[in-house]
Amino acid sequence: MSDRKLEFYGGEWMAFLPFVIFLSLILLTTFFWGSISDGALWVPAFLALIVTFFFSRDKAHYADVVISGIASKEAITPVICWLWAGVFSRLLRVSGLAAAIAGYAAGLGVGSTAFLIITFLASCLFATASGTGFGTIAAAMGVLYPAGVELGCHPALLAGLIISGAAFGDNLAPVSDTTICSATSQGVDVPGVVRSRFKYSFVAACITIAIAVFLATKLDTAASAVSTDFSYDPRAFWMLVAVILTLVMAMKTGDIIIATTIGIVAAAVIGVAAGQFDLLQVDAANPAKTALIAVHGEGLDRTVDGVFYMGLASMLQVCVLALLLFGSIAIMRAGGGDKKLLNALGAVASTACGAEVVISLMVIILSAVMGLNAPAILAVGASFAKPLSEKYGFTGYRAANLLDAQSNTLVYSMPWTPAVIYTISFASGTKAPLAAIQVTPFVVYGYVLMFVMFASIFLGIGRDDGREILKKKGPQGE
Repeated sequence: MSDRKLEFYGGEWMAFLPFVIFLSLILLTTFFWGSISDGALWVPAFLALIVTFFFSRDKAHYADVVISGIASKEAITPVICWLWAGVFSRLLRVSGLAAAIAGYAAGLGVGSTAFLIITFLASCLFATASGTGFGTIAAAMGVLYPAGVELGCHPALLAGLIISGAAFGDNLAPVSDTTICSATSQGVDVPGVVRSRFKYSFVAACITIAIAVFLATKLDTAASAVSTDFSYDPRAFWMLVAVILTLVMAMKTGDIIIATTIGIVAAAVIGVAAGQFDLLQVDAANPAKTALIAVHGEGLDRTVDGVFYMGLASMLQVCVLALLLFGSIAIMRAGGGDKKLLNALGAVASTACGAEVVISLMVIILSAVMGLNAPAILAVGASFAKPLSEKYGFTGYRAANLLDAQSNTLVYSMPWTPAVIYTISFASGTKAPLAAIQVTPFVVYGYVLMFVMFASIFLGIGRDDGREILKKKGPQGE
C-alpha cells in the first residue's frame, strides 16, 4: 500500500465510519437480538467494511488499504499467537487440570471470593514478569477460569479480573511494549519510568481488590454452575510442569510463540504419558478419552479432529474478527482519522492540567477505537505529548506515565477489543461461556486506573514525576 491518503465523500471524519457502523451493529446483535454467536461479531465487522466502501472516492485504493491492514504484521502476529495459545489452553482443559486445581482449593477451604483475589494477583505477577498481556489471559483462562467457575466464582467477574491482571502487567512491566514505547517517545529511561509509575499501579490494584471483594459478595453466582463434586484425577497435576515451563519461557523470552510451542509439546507428552488423553484414535467407538488426533467417519464425511483441532477451532472467532477490525484500523489511518482526532483534541489545551487531560483523552480514545495500545502511544507520544509536556512544564516521565497508564484502560475493556474477544474465546468451551458485553463491566482495574490517573491530574499529583532523576542527570539530561 502506498502512503497516498484515502479520501472520502464527507471529509476526514468519515475515516471513523467503519467503527461507527461496527459499534452500532454490535449493539443491535447483542443487546436487541441477544446473540453471542460468532455472527454477532463477524457480520457487523464485515458490513462496516462493505458500507464504508461506497463512501470512498477511490474504490481501488480503498481495497488496497483493507488488504494491507488485514495482511499487516500488526494483524497477523496476534492471530498466530492466538492459534498457538488456543491449542495450549485446550490441552490443559482436556487434561482435567482445572478440576484438579478446583478440588484441591476446595479441600484447603479456599472459597470463591478468595480464589478471585488469588486469580487477580497471579495474573498481575505473571503479566508483570513476562510483559505479555495476551499470554497472561491465555494461561489464566485455560487453567484458573474453569477452576474458578467450579468453585462458584461469578464467571464475568472472574474473567474481568484475569484481564485486569493482564492490564496491570502491561502497564508496569519493564519489558512491555507499552512501557518501552511510552518511555522512548518521551526520551526518558525505562527503569525511571517504571519506578515513578508504580504508585499509580499499586493504588489501582488495591482499589481493584476492594471492589472485587465487594462485588463477589453482591453478585449472584447461581448461573455459574457451581460444582458440589470436587473429585478429580490427581494425575492431572503433572500438567503443571507444562504450565510452569511455559511461564518460565514466556518470562525469559517475552515471546508467546516460543513459550506456547514449548508448552504444547510438553503438555502433549505429559498428558499422553499420564494417561489423560490418547495420542491417536482411528475409528474409535465410544472412546473413554479424548485424543490429540482423532480420525472417524466415512466417505466424504471422514473427519480429522481431536484436541489440536479443537484448540485451533476455538480461536476462529477472535482471529476472523481481528483481521476484519485491522482492515477498519487501516482505513482510519489511511483516511487521516487518527490525525484529525488528535489535532482536534490538541487544540483545546491551555494549562498544564488541561494538557494532561488532552494527552489522556488522546491515548484513551485512540487505543479504545483501535483496540491497540502501543500504536496509540506512538501516534500520540512524540507528535503531541512531548511538545505539550515541554510547553507546560511537566516532565517526560509524567507524560510517559500518562500515555502508558491511560492506554491500558479502555483498550482492555471495550467489547470489540482483542483482549475481550480473546477472553470470551477461551470461555466458549467451558461451563460458563461469556458474551463480550458481559465481561466489559468487570474489567475493574482498567476503570480504576483511569480514575486514579485523572484524580492525579486534577489534584496536581505526579506532575514532577522523575524530576529528581533529571536533576541528577544535569542540563544534558533535561
